[in-house]
Amino acid sequence: MTRATRWAAAAAGALLALAAGAGELPRLPADHDMPRSGQSPGQVTFRHSSHVDSDKPACLGCHPRRFSILATAGAPRAAAITHEAMEKGEACGACHGKKAFGLDECGNCHAQ
Repeated sequence: MTRATRWAAAAAGALLALAAGAGELPRLPADHDMPRSGQSPGQVTFRHSSHVDSDKPACLGCHPRRFSILATAGAPRAAAITHEAMEKGEACGACHGKKAFGLDECGNCHAQ
């Protein structure tokens, strides 16, 4: 983990901890349309608001290991996340299909 990555993760964790003490979450990042593969049945939009537990906010469960929060200008977009990868526990599949709802209801994630 680079120094910048450690700093960003620590800063995000500190902000959430402070906000949790105040009983409210900090302003969360905007919704993010995920890259689509040609086989996608519809757009997937990631919403922090449906993934952050206001009683126990934690950024470090997903950042920076699973999903980088340090984008650089001009960097190529991440590849589309596939069901095959998720079934192996990668990306969204680290929780979905295990701790969170499964991968069998397309409408839970894909706009149709």
